[in-house]
Amino acid sequence: MIEKILEGDIRTVSRALSLIEEGGGQGTRSLLKSLYPYSRHSLVVGITGGTGTGKSTLTECLAREFLKTTQKVGIIAVDPTSPFSGGAILGDRIRMQSLATDPNVFIRSMATRGRLGGLSAAVNDALVVLAAAGYEVLLVETVGVGQDEVDIAETADVTVLVLVPGMGDDVQTIKAGIMEIGDVFVLNKADRDGAEKARLELDALCSFLVPKQGWVPPIVETVATEGKGLSELVSAILDFKSAVMESESMLKQRIGFCRKRLVDLLRDRLVDEILSKVGDRELDHYAERVAVHELDPYSAVEELVKLGKL
Repeated sequence: MIEKILEGDIRTVSRALSLIEEGGGQGTRSLLKSLYPYSRHSLVVGITGGTGTGKSTLTECLAREFLKTTQKVGIIAVDPTSPFSGGAILGDRIRMQSLATDPNVFIRSMATRGRLGGLSAAVNDALVVLAAAGYEVLLVETVGVGQDEVDIAETADVTVLVLVPGMGDDVQTIKAGIMEIGDVFVLNKADRDGAEKARLELDALCSFLVPKQGWVPPIVETVATEGKGLSELVSAILDFKSAVMESESMLKQRIGFCRKRLVDLLRDRLVDEILSKVGDRELDHYAERVAVHELDPYSAVEELVKLGKL
């Protein structure tokens, strides 16, 4: 699998991503360990924003624009989880069907599986596989997010925040954490009424943001359905890459994000190991005791950890 992935074999890449989503255990971890050294040269662009901002159309058009100067583009579209199958509701992938036949584009829908923050837990591992397979630009479109769902900033090299005019209460639109993660702001559907007002509000907001290495997020107006503003958006993304990404402060930020990822992986690994030793029957037994208030949940966890012999 490793050799075929490095050669860019699409079927093997697809199989590897399926194993990752299924939580393939030690075999999948070994695969990712081998691929990780080959995954450092891709540019990861996160595309996030509220529902209805046109992220899918923008992602599709952005992929086409990058293909003018890039050989291969990978797209991960994070979709809501189906309440029946647990898989991704393929809305985003359906919208990108015009790219499906392009041999230089790989599109994968991934379910959130209940994960908050706008991303799937498997996205980081999927990016390792795609980067190793030679996809030079990786676009990650999040599920529609709210004000505090900012996981994409810990995954992407550049975060593109998509907004549209007339999204309701202007204060709500600009007030919280999600605005602080944007490296590039996109005012999509800029042909709508209220675009100028929205642009002025974004300009005012930028004056309050703390610049990264002197970088103030540019505001790019686009009409994705007509292909307008896409070349300017690519230029803004590449400008951020050259101006900020290689700086010492960004390295410190990446170290912080990697530290958090290591803690997340440790937590997942330890939970899996405990549950594999405890077993469902014992876990159900403790859950029942907590439910009838025979035992408090904190003591139950302490006993489960002892049973797991950690």
